[in-house]
Amino acid sequence: MSKKFAYIRISSKDQCINRQLDALKDLNIDEIVIEKASGKNFIGREKYTEMKAKLRASDELVIKSIDRFGRNYTEICKEWESIINMGVDIQVLDMPILNTRNNQNGLTGRLITDIVLKLLGYVAERERENIKTRQAEGIASAKSRGVKFGRPTSEIPKDFIRCYELYKQGLIKVKDVMSMCNIAKSTFYKYAQSIKS
Repeated sequence: MSKKFAYIRISSKDQCINRQLDALKDLNIDEIVIEKASGKNFIGREKYTEMKAKLRASDELVIKSIDRFGRNYTEICKEWESIINMGVDIQVLDMPILNTRNNQNGLTGRLITDIVLKLLGYVAERERENIKTRQAEGIASAKSRGVKFGRPTSEIPKDFIRCYELYKQGLIKVKDVMSMCNIAKSTFYKYAQSIKS
């Protein structure tokens, strides 16, 4: 008996799966697979890999849109072909022309599907590249305005500065400074480096 699987992918924690879940409401899905993973490629997508291992000929894989499948042109085309060769149909809710179960009219249907898939795969990858470019431009712009990124630097405690002076004079050892300031050895060297800079 054939089964209907749905694959939902989000790239980050702040993205919401509700839009994709809502689109599946009346489709009688047997199993929904939800994964937080990059669309860059299919490497490391554990839940997708587990789902793919369950797929059998005459099953159906449903996705909301092609960019939820992936954002890498080559990877999308390769993975699509792999699933089709397993005898599994693919349904893309936002693009019914890609639904392989509907395109049963032989070579012409396959040609149309291939053309549209390649075009959408290209657009998805271009969007990924545009996102990366916009992000890099935004970071460069923020840095030029003096915005600091990363963890804020912690202020060196005054008691460390006093102890470090004693250490430099040879009156106490590193372990004494660590004990007096209640810090780890790595923190001692980090603070010492900051003072030297």
